[in-house]
Parts: sequence; C-alpha cells; structure tokens
Amino acid sequence: NAFCLTACVMLADEVWYRAAVCNFVLRKTLIEERGRADDLLRNILPAAVADRLKRGEDHVVEFHDEVSVMFADVVGFTKMATELTPARLIQMLEALFKAFDEIADQHGVEKIKTVGDAYMAAAGVPDETPDHADRIARMALAMLATCERIGRESGMALNLRIGIDSGPAISGVIAQKKFAYDLWGDTVNTASRMEASGAVGRIHVTEAFRQRLGDRFQCERRGHLELKGKGIVPGHFLICESEAQAA
Repeated sequence: NAFCLTACVMLADEVWYRAAVCNFVLRKTLIEERGRADDLLRNILPAAVADRLKRGEDHVVEFHDEVSVMFADVVGFTKMATELTPARLIQMLEALFKAFDEIADQHGVEKIKTVGDAYMAAAGVPDETPDHADRIARMALAMLATCERIGRESGMALNLRIGIDSGPAISGVIAQKKFAYDLWGDTVNTASRMEASGAVGRIHVTEAFRQRLGDRFQCERRGHLELKGKGIVPGHFLICESEAQAA
C-alpha cells in the first residue's frame, strides 16, 4: 500500500508538472502571438489609432482643422510596366516606396497608403502638429532627391510628380475585415489634382500651402490654372528650403 501510494503521488506530481509546462508554453505562445498581432496592427494603422481600436472603439473618425496632404506619382509608370519584367517592376517600386517610408519616419509624416504607383502621405494626423507644412515640404524635397538617386543607381529614368495642399480634413478607419486608415475632404481632393496637373520632377503646391510655409521655403510662382471642381486657382512650385532655415 505504501508503494502504491508513493507511485500515485509521483504520478500525480508528474501530471501536474507536465500540465504546468504545457500551460507555461501556451501562455508564452499566446503572448508572442498577441505581440505579433499588435506589431502587424501598428504597421497597418497609426499607433494612436491602433491603440484606440484595441481598447474596443468601434469607430475612429476625427476632424482636423489643419493638415498638409501630399500625393506623389511615378511618371511614365504605365510605359515602364510594358517594358520591364514583373519582378523588376516590383523591385523598383519596393525600393522606392521603402525609401519613402523611411523619409516619412524621419520627418514625422504619416504614410496613408499606396495605390499602384501613387504614394499618399500627410502631416498633422492623427496628432496635430503646428509645423505640418514644413514636414511635408521637407519630405517632398527628399523624395525627389531619393527618386533621382534610385533611378541613377538602377539605370532607369525615374521621375516623380508631386502635389500638395493644406487645410482641414477628416481621418478615420474604414472597413471591418481589412482595416485601412484614410483621409477625406477638399484638401485631399485638391492635393490629388495638384499632382495630376503638375510638372515632371517638380512639387506643385497650392497658395494655401505656400502661405503656411512663410519665408522658410522658396517657391516659384507658376501662375493660375484650372482645377476640376475648384475653378481658376493660383499654383506654385516648391523649390528648396531657405538657406537661413536650413542652416
């Protein structure tokens, strides 16, 4: 009887130990999986927005009085798509957009999305920043220089066309199955149209954006142009940061 009792105690101890190990491994796996899920969510959405969704908020929609929105487009992409192999084309876009993402991080700008060969970013969202125009201006100038460098290194004629506007906008998360953070409003539409009506290798900006830059950046007056839904509006080309400001 003593032997049987000892054997039962040892067996129970072994079962408890195995159960404890399994529980530890399960908890560790759950923590790791939750960490990976959190990292993925923060890669898709701004950190502040991701945290609000994790806290159980169903709708994340905000109005912003002041933001700067930028659209950039690879000039001649359709022609490139017919001349390059799919692998080379994707490699080029990956190198370009990865570099743009790094520039956005450096200047405190929020990447919104990419659609084909178009890249959209904004400053002043999801958190307000008084220098949103300066941030977008510096990013746009860095993007032109980076595009030129990558084109030179790859042997491809890469050029961008960039459009920027400043003003109010609405931000939020759309869809429930596949989250997407986006912006809406007249400022967004105008920035897109400034890009479409811009010039190759130049940064086309609105009067509203130019005024927010003040004398910290140099701009070249383009003259008046007609934008769909806006009528005749003045436009400018962003040239560079003022020497005193850059110093």
